[in-house]
Amino acid sequence: MFSGMLPQAISALKKSVLDPLFGDNLMRKYANEKSPLRSELFSSGQMQQHAVKLARSHKLTEGEPSEQLLKRLAENETVLIEVHGLLTETVRIKKRIAPAGEWLLDNFYLI
Repeated sequence: MFSGMLPQAISALKKSVLDPLFGDNLMRKYANEKSPLRSELFSSGQMQQHAVKLARSHKLTEGEPSEQLLKRLAENETVLIEVHGLLTETVRIKKRIAPAGEWLLDNFYLI
Protein backbone atom coordinates (compact mmCIF):
# COMPACT_ATOMS: atom_id res chain seq x y z
CA MET A 1 0.00 0.00 0.00
CA PHE A 2 2.66 2.52 1.01
CA SER A 3 5.53 1.06 -1.02
CA GLY A 4 4.63 3.02 -4.16
CA MET A 5 4.40 6.26 -2.23
CA LEU A 6 7.83 6.16 -0.60
CA PRO A 7 9.95 6.79 -3.74
CA GLN A 8 7.65 9.67 -4.72
CA ALA A 9 7.80 11.05 -1.20
CA ILE A 10 11.60 10.94 -1.15
CA SER A 11 11.88 12.57 -4.58
CA ALA A 12 9.47 15.37 -3.66
CA LEU A 13 11.19 15.83 -0.30
CA LYS A 14 14.56 16.15 -1.99
CA LYS A 15 13.32 18.77 -4.45
CA SER A 16 11.40 20.88 -1.96
CA VAL A 17 13.48 20.65 1.21
CA LEU A 18 16.81 18.95 0.93
CA ASP A 19 18.17 20.60 -2.25
CA PRO A 20 17.54 24.16 -1.04
CA LEU A 21 18.91 23.43 2.43
CA PHE A 22 21.87 21.19 1.67
CA GLY A 23 22.41 21.18 -2.11
CA ASP A 24 25.26 19.06 -3.42
CA ASN A 25 26.60 18.13 0.04
CA LEU A 26 23.66 15.80 0.64
CA MET A 27 23.92 14.39 -2.88
CA ARG A 28 27.61 13.62 -2.38
CA LYS A 29 26.92 12.03 0.98
CA TYR A 30 24.47 9.52 -0.53
CA ALA A 31 25.97 9.24 -4.03
CA ASN A 32 27.14 5.65 -3.52
CA GLU A 33 23.94 4.36 -1.93
CA LYS A 34 22.64 0.99 -3.03
CA SER A 35 19.35 0.98 -4.88
CA PRO A 36 16.23 0.03 -2.88
CA LEU A 37 15.28 -3.61 -2.53
CA ARG A 38 12.41 -4.01 -5.00
CA SER A 39 10.63 -6.68 -6.97
CA GLU A 40 7.44 -7.08 -8.95
CA LEU A 41 4.17 -7.77 -7.14
CA PHE A 42 2.84 -11.32 -7.53
CA SER A 43 -0.73 -12.55 -7.62
CA SER A 44 -1.68 -15.13 -5.01
CA GLY A 45 -1.04 -18.01 -7.42
CA GLN A 46 2.27 -16.55 -8.58
CA MET A 47 3.33 -16.05 -4.97
CA GLN A 48 2.56 -19.69 -4.18
CA GLN A 49 4.55 -20.90 -7.22
CA HIS A 50 7.43 -18.63 -6.32
CA ALA A 51 7.41 -19.85 -2.72
CA VAL A 52 7.65 -23.47 -3.82
CA LYS A 53 10.45 -22.68 -6.29
CA LEU A 54 12.31 -20.65 -3.68
CA ALA A 55 11.96 -23.33 -1.01
CA ARG A 56 13.32 -25.98 -3.37
CA SER A 57 16.30 -23.81 -4.31
CA HIS A 58 17.46 -23.23 -0.71
CA LYS A 59 20.19 -25.32 0.78
CA LEU A 60 21.42 -25.18 4.34
CA THR A 61 24.91 -23.84 4.74
CA GLU A 62 27.39 -24.30 7.48
CA GLY A 63 29.09 -21.46 9.27
CA GLU A 64 27.93 -18.02 10.23
CA PRO A 65 24.82 -16.61 8.53
CA SER A 66 25.04 -13.33 6.65
CA GLU A 67 23.73 -10.29 8.49
CA GLN A 68 23.44 -8.27 5.27
CA LEU A 69 19.68 -7.62 5.55
CA LEU A 70 19.91 -6.49 9.17
CA LYS A 71 22.79 -4.18 8.28
CA ARG A 72 20.77 -2.70 5.39
CA LEU A 73 17.75 -2.20 7.65
CA ALA A 74 19.91 -0.38 10.18
CA GLU A 75 21.32 1.86 7.44
CA ASN A 76 17.81 2.63 6.18
CA GLU A 77 16.73 3.45 9.73
CA THR A 78 19.61 5.91 10.04
CA VAL A 79 18.68 7.67 6.79
CA LEU A 80 14.98 7.84 7.69
CA ILE A 81 15.73 9.27 11.13
CA GLU A 82 18.06 11.84 9.58
CA VAL A 83 15.43 12.89 7.01
CA HIS A 84 12.78 13.04 9.74
CA GLY A 85 15.05 15.37 11.70
CA LEU A 86 15.61 17.58 8.64
CA LEU A 87 11.88 17.77 7.99
CA THR A 88 11.12 18.50 11.62
CA GLU A 89 13.68 21.31 11.65
CA THR A 90 12.30 22.71 8.39
CA VAL A 91 8.78 22.82 9.84
CA ARG A 92 10.10 24.30 13.09
CA ILE A 93 11.60 27.27 11.25
CA LYS A 94 8.26 27.69 9.48
CA LYS A 95 9.41 26.73 6.00
CA ARG A 96 6.98 24.92 3.76
CA ILE A 97 7.52 21.29 2.88
CA ALA A 98 6.06 19.19 0.09
CA PRO A 99 3.02 17.00 0.74
CA ALA A 100 5.33 14.00 0.56
CA GLY A 101 7.35 15.42 3.45
CA GLU A 102 4.15 16.00 5.41
CA TRP A 103 3.16 12.41 4.71
CA LEU A 104 6.51 11.19 6.03
CA LEU A 105 6.17 13.25 9.22
CA ASP A 106 2.57 12.12 9.74
CA ASN A 107 3.33 8.44 9.14
CA PHE A 108 6.85 8.15 10.50
CA TYR A 109 5.68 6.10 13.48
CA LEU A 110 4.36 3.46 11.04
CA ILE A 111 7.64 3.18 9.18
